[in-house]
Amino acid sequence: MTFWHALVTAAWELRTPYLFAALVLSVLFSRSSLAALPAPAATSLGTAKARTLRGATIFLIGHAIAVVVSAALAASAHAAPAAPLTALAFELLCIIALLTHIVFEVSLPRLGLALPRILADIVTGVLIVIAMIIVGKRAGFSVAGLITTSAVLTAVIGFALQDTLGNIMGGLALQMDNSVKAGDWITLGTGQPQGRVTEIRWRYTAIETRAWETIIIPNGVLMRSQVTILGRRAGEASQWRRTFDFFVDFRTPPAAISKAVEEEMATHAIAGIAAEPRLHVLLSGYRDSVAQYTVRYWITDLSRDDGLDSEVRTRLWYALRRANIAMAIPASALFLTAESAERNTRKSEAEMNRRREALHQIDLFRAMSPQAVEQLASDMVYTPYAAGETITREGDHADDLYIVVNGTAAVVIGQGAVVREVARLGPGQFFGEMSLMTGEVRAATVVASTELACYRIAKDAFQAVLRSAPELAEPIAEVLAARREALSTARDERDDQKRQRLDTAKYDLMKRIRGFFGIDGSER
Repeated sequence: MTFWHALVTAAWELRTPYLFAALVLSVLFSRSSLAALPAPAATSLGTAKARTLRGATIFLIGHAIAVVVSAALAASAHAAPAAPLTALAFELLCIIALLTHIVFEVSLPRLGLALPRILADIVTGVLIVIAMIIVGKRAGFSVAGLITTSAVLTAVIGFALQDTLGNIMGGLALQMDNSVKAGDWITLGTGQPQGRVTEIRWRYTAIETRAWETIIIPNGVLMRSQVTILGRRAGEASQWRRTFDFFVDFRTPPAAISKAVEEEMATHAIAGIAAEPRLHVLLSGYRDSVAQYTVRYWITDLSRDDGLDSEVRTRLWYALRRANIAMAIPASALFLTAESAERNTRKSEAEMNRRREALHQIDLFRAMSPQAVEQLASDMVYTPYAAGETITREGDHADDLYIVVNGTAAVVIGQGAVVREVARLGPGQFFGEMSLMTGEVRAATVVASTELACYRIAKDAFQAVLRSAPELAEPIAEVLAARREALSTARDERDDQKRQRLDTAKYDLMKRIRGFFGIDGSER
């Protein structure tokens, strides 16, 4: 038998043409599938495919060499079973490489399925073991003896490679339970690496940091550590909360700061910042001469954390400057002011002027003499409220009257689900007059709609004024009767009570005022 005849015979017997055709078809199929994918995915997947096809090509070359050797030995009439067995081994390895390539790297990605890398490795490993058993049986080896020897070897190797096996089992667990997957941003804690998971292998997990570094973390370390996955919440979009602090003079109203910053961010969105939850500002504390505020927002692009932080800080600076709010830093300052009688008099007179002006705007006190106004102004108390705070509550026992200086307040009646707003109060208006003058419980609830500044007049302060001028009771009762009639009208629409006549109400109120304050005098 000539060499060429023996070569053709051996090639067909060992299926070499079929292997070659399968490799060519795999290459063509792989190129067509890459053309249908986006550029980034095609690049990463193409690298993996090239690696697998390169292995299949090497196995095919090994198979071909074994076929040539087998043909040469057959042509020289030498019986050598090792060459055909070697060709069979390379043939099986080539088939396994092509099979895993077609299934895991071509077909499944085209169907939109991305199985864990370790699953492909396990399938490949099982097929290789099966191939080696087939080759061993062809060579006449005892499979039972091989398994027994392998078990002993496995025990010896297991004790020697405990850490390595721990990493391998950790990688297998990570892939199977899908707790950490490629694309996740993870950190192992404060001072530990933080980055995006690029791949999970048998022994390690690779993460890429924002500093353009790749860190290899043994899977055993991941399994023993507390891993924080940034920006992941079940059933929600991927976004990560960020915070930073800034400082403003403590005399600046908190509502003005929140409004300036939050309106700016709501009006001019930043790419990479989540629309929901919205950016918000919190008053987080006081330090020395400044108030400390915290800005909270959520980023959707976790790779740009520092850049987005900088952009939000920049927007905040401009928003505060447009609102004429200056940022500050914690500092301690010692102010030395020479106190003098003249300076104290100026400060007291300025405050008294504000109080007199507030009283002059109230129709309830217009009949009062200048002396009475002066006495009442000196006893008024400045009381500020934040938006949403309740100043008085319907049904409460209290005897204070409030004069609104700045802001607005809502007057509501009813409780529970049946609540109705009946009036809005602004600067120059007042409430609580019925409780002050007659001692009756609060007829309505008053809530600050905005930041609210009031002057409070207590019963004791007004009692001294009224006792010195009892004739004030009648004009005050007339004003109160008109206001009470308006509130009663609102209530009658709700519970169908009968209205009282205005003159009867005035007479009744005057009697109650005199009785409540203990004023002697004839009744009208």
